[in-house]
Amino acid sequence: MDLTRLSEQAAERIEKFSANLNLNLDMSRTGLGIGGLLMLALVAKKISEQPDLSKIPTVGPSGMLSSYAGAIRYMKNGKEMLLEGFAKYGGKPFRIPTANHWLIIVGPKYVEEVRKAPDNVLSFLEATNDLLRVEYTLGPRIHHDPFHIPIIRSQLTRSLGVLCTDIRDEIVTAFNDELPLKGHEWSEFTALKVVQQVVCRTSNRIFVGLPLCRDPEWRALNIKHTLDVVKAGAVINLFPNFMAPFVAQFMTNVPATVNNAYKHLRPVIDERLKAVAEYGKDYPGRPNDLLSWLIDDAEGQQLDPRNLTLYMLAVNFAAIHTTSMSFTHVLFSLAANPQYIKPLREEVETIVAAEGWSKAALGKMRKIDSFLKEEQRRFGIGSLSMGRKALQDFTFSDGTFIPKGSTLSVASFAAHLDERVYKNAEAFDPFRFAEMREEEGEGVKHHFVSTNPEYLPFGHGRHACPGRFFAANELKSMLAHIVTEYDIKLADEAGGQRPANILFGGSVVPNQTAKVLFRKRVD
Repeated sequence: MDLTRLSEQAAERIEKFSANLNLNLDMSRTGLGIGGLLMLALVAKKISEQPDLSKIPTVGPSGMLSSYAGAIRYMKNGKEMLLEGFAKYGGKPFRIPTANHWLIIVGPKYVEEVRKAPDNVLSFLEATNDLLRVEYTLGPRIHHDPFHIPIIRSQLTRSLGVLCTDIRDEIVTAFNDELPLKGHEWSEFTALKVVQQVVCRTSNRIFVGLPLCRDPEWRALNIKHTLDVVKAGAVINLFPNFMAPFVAQFMTNVPATVNNAYKHLRPVIDERLKAVAEYGKDYPGRPNDLLSWLIDDAEGQQLDPRNLTLYMLAVNFAAIHTTSMSFTHVLFSLAANPQYIKPLREEVETIVAAEGWSKAALGKMRKIDSFLKEEQRRFGIGSLSMGRKALQDFTFSDGTFIPKGSTLSVASFAAHLDERVYKNAEAFDPFRFAEMREEEGEGVKHHFVSTNPEYLPFGHGRHACPGRFFAANELKSMLAHIVTEYDIKLADEAGGQRPANILFGGSVVPNQTAKVLFRKRVD
């Protein structure tokens, strides 16, 4: 995220915001400027909304104003601060300053206590709402009425076998479109851009079906919306809670994106609602996709086309952001380590020859599964997991007191680098989990989608990612297709080194501009 540009955009929108409210706020005349206004907002927020955490030790300065220096350091060197906290406090809870609040970090040994805590005590949904300001970026219905989540957890997961052909078809078509290769010549592409397009198309093939999934405008607005939500959450969080509705309306791009999405999706929804009204839910030619399942289960205001649009945007936000980053990590590591292409290729071809391209075939691709899981272990999309907000006072078994209103996260990176669990944990060992699955009684535990206290990219417990089974099938299908259809390598300027990740706070983002070379498979 470009914070300088974000501030410039915030300045422009504050002026628009003040004009719309007839405040006539002349920043140059008041002498505050955008920096001063934001600082006042941040200080006001911290004073009015933060619980007393003085008994929890800190990494970095702990003063009301000096902590902002620590927040800047966290944005630039988040992992360094997390490692420092573990070294200094021996794995016990500590806190780190962020731009708008203190974040309590707990180690892997607290995972089970976090998992078992009731939702009315430690809330996953409220932590997510605080981070992304879901009520204003994705809509209040998504926060207060997430009826789409159990549908994803059950109907989508149960349908993966039937949907495997559609997933495979869209992946093949999307890669052909995004990689217009000539003969067997090498061609260079920006990895993340290619992956985003393939993921968006494939996900929407299952979410809204053909032809909308291939509409360039629909894809573009969903990819943009993913970034807008993250940026909007960051901007809204700069201000006290009472200002959130105004900031969301006048200082973010989210309302315009929702209106644009509604224009695309409204005709599709109307057509399906009309068919249901005339012929019932099992009408001839009914698409077997997420939109149909939402319509089947929706009641009252959930059936409003604008609300259905919000649900579809929310699902796209979750799918595109995480899956694209995860697969870009995989692509970089594969290009940097081409010696692993052959064993992956051999595994895929042997299994597909016997099983075809099917869910059962993907389930037998242990090396493919392991490669993906190893990348998630090393990078995932962040160093933290299992975010929770304390809705009531909570005390861990070691006596650590977490006051109401505070936010905590589990340091997943500490679990993933534990030498007692993962031998040579710092090393890239793509078939690590395939070998672990050979051990007696260890097969299920080391599947890509399986969660446990030592493996937390998807979270753990009842709030583990509900779409991880779909994401896993999509990612496995993409990797299997890449290794059987293409040769890949890093761009010459990389010098054989995997492109460096971008670290922003607790996030681990793959390089957004690095290129990878593709050619049609030679051997």
